[in-house]
Amino acid sequence: MHPTTSTLLLLLLAISGLALAAPGTTLPRQAAACPAATTTTTTYEAVDNKGLPDPWKFANGNPVATADDFLCRQAEMSKMLQQFELGDLPPPPDSLTATMSGSSSMSLTIKVGSNTKTISVSITKPPGSNAAGGPAMIGVGGVSIPVPAALGRITFGNDACAAQSNPASHGSGWFFDLHGKAHSAGATLAWAWCVGRIIDGLEKLGPAKTGIDPARLGVSGCSRNGKGAFMVGAFEKRIALTVPQESGSGGAACWRISDSEKDKGQNIQTARQIVRENAWFSPKFTTYVNKTTSLPADHHFLAALVAPRGLLVLENDIDWLGPVSTTACMKAGRSIYEALGVKGNMGFSLVGGHGHCSFPSSDNANLLSFINRFLVGTGTANEVEQTTAKDAALEMSSWVGGWSAQPKITLPAAA
Repeated sequence: MHPTTSTLLLLLLAISGLALAAPGTTLPRQAAACPAATTTTTTYEAVDNKGLPDPWKFANGNPVATADDFLCRQAEMSKMLQQFELGDLPPPPDSLTATMSGSSSMSLTIKVGSNTKTISVSITKPPGSNAAGGPAMIGVGGVSIPVPAALGRITFGNDACAAQSNPASHGSGWFFDLHGKAHSAGATLAWAWCVGRIIDGLEKLGPAKTGIDPARLGVSGCSRNGKGAFMVGAFEKRIALTVPQESGSGGAACWRISDSEKDKGQNIQTARQIVRENAWFSPKFTTYVNKTTSLPADHHFLAALVAPRGLLVLENDIDWLGPVSTTACMKAGRSIYEALGVKGNMGFSLVGGHGHCSFPSSDNANLLSFINRFLVGTGTANEVEQTTAKDAALEMSSWVGGWSAQPKITLPAAA
């Protein structure tokens, strides 16, 4: 790890009073004191903004200038995404108990109000794991990336948590059995909540029983499940490394940019189409899909919510995924990491010439470097920003040209 990157990451964690649980891993963070506008505001106004929303300005117009400010802005970004697009993220359950059945199955009994569900989670322990446990990758509906043999695996059956058959499947799954079928959460946000319960179970049982260190967890998924993996990483702060693969629109792409590409004649998935395809997003989102410029949040905010934890975004040059949109959106995301002094903690790789969800061998070294850095705790993550999208097509000034000056967020102790 580069000394400067390590120091700044530790400082950003320290400001919220948290220790570094494992290399590259953070626990849930909270600023010491947020402006009243971010702590008391329950709803936000729609906007009229063709560019991507400014991460360095609060909704009330105040600047984001310090690490405390950024943590508060993260809370605001989360609220905005929930209000306009994703639905409401519930708090943790009233109770949760966990037991192991043999060495490969964890049973969770979860209670919310008067509703109770018991679910089973398949676990593959890391080989040779001891009482301290080892790292593991959570697969949202499975994984399409090559996971090193040294890692454990956790299978998350996301369809059982919240169904993704079609728009009418909203309200089906054990998330909705607990919270009510009319709950506003779309499937992808529901998955984030459900993964949180798996982590609860791992923490309750401890690594001596599960073989897994809950402070060294990654998450990945591809395509529709890649959208889910991105949401899990953004909304579940105990994830150390997030690897969304070919998530496209609804994941690594920004809604505004996808609409712009559609207007230019590209065959790309847009917000208008996606709500007619499936139940991934809240029913509330349908109000805004015909004018995404009214959204006060876009998907570069997903990267901002993962920050400063590890994030490696893998994309393809398939038109439907939106290679220009994913590239520009994630370039905006990397600029947020850069302002935090941890640009190397986020990578973006768009490699074409292969089938959907077929991992390109040229990305092996990049993936392994991020896994080693954030889950194993060795080495340094590769500097990764590569794409087949041409600079002229990205029109970055159109998307981020109206942003406030990028701050350098450090603490007095770092001076």
